Amino acid sequence: MIDSGGPVVPEREDARTDGPMLGDERAVLEHWLDLYRDTLLLKIAGLDAVQLSRRALPPSTMSLLGLVRHLTEVEAYWLRVVLLDEQDVPDYYCTPTSPDGDFDDAGPESARADVDAYHREVDRSRASTATWTDLGTPVAGRRRDQPVSLRWILVHLIEEYARHLGHADLLREAVDGRTGY
Repeated sequence: MIDSGGPVVPEREDARTDGPMLGDERAVLEHWLDLYRDTLLLKIAGLDAVQLSRRALPPSTMSLLGLVRHLTEVEAYWLRVVLLDEQDVPDYYCTPTSPDGDFDDAGPESARADVDAYHREVDRSRASTATWTDLGTPVAGRRRDQPVSLRWILVHLIEEYARHLGHADLLREAVDGRTGY
């Protein structure tokens, strides 16, 4: 059944700030990551499940909901599997039978649950990051059998969000004409 219960994420005031412009490295990195997490939610605010699932540029399967699902997987991988070396983190959407399931299988019937999963994973990510005090030492897990630091992970996540927020700008504009930072 298709959800037609109004906006999946309600509209709200934009409370983003420039953050600690003279802050230490960790405060600045965490601020930018949180700012981009918040920007994603602002980009999807006010849209219903069908709008979130709309694929604006065929044949691409990318949608705003697909971006939410993809970033849920990204958060789980980098801040649980790599940072903490958790081996029992299930794939949310990408599976051996659907390797691009985050985008390919996104539909309005799961939109609210998918956004809820994103919120839960971001909360877990913040908790995971808080347990790691040193930005420069190798983290517990590895990426492609290579050691990485929390600093590298945070910078990579900022890059990942920034790239996908560019996609979100175009997708949102195609859905309802809305633009803006």
